[in-house]
Amino acid sequence: MDREKLEYFRMLLSNKLEELLNEAGKAVSGMSESKEDNYPDPTDRASHETDRNFLLRVKDRERKLIAKVKEALKRIDEGTYGICEVCGEDISEKRLEARPVTTYCIECKKEEEENERQMGSV
Repeated sequence: MDREKLEYFRMLLSNKLEELLNEAGKAVSGMSESKEDNYPDPTDRASHETDRNFLLRVKDRERKLIAKVKEALKRIDEGTYGICEVCGEDISEKRLEARPVTTYCIECKKEEEENERQMGSV
């Protein structure tokens, strides 16, 4: 991949990382600022807990994505970005546009998903 394209993906990933970190900061301050309300009604308390658990699951997914973005930026620095870690072939720019943190080319990803499906049906 040429230097210009690598810089494009570096900028794309850096912007995504900044966005995710800003959202994480807002969530942490929002959760710590919200006072632990005492809900005498069990239904209200259950609803509040359900909402909070959902938010925590979303934030956990974002945390994992932050790690993947950082790993992708590291691969750019190391010169391995855009190379499939299974077969060693180049990952298409179209695939990187759709999922810039990917480490598999489309063929290896399809094969992995097929193997997962077969293992799940056993």
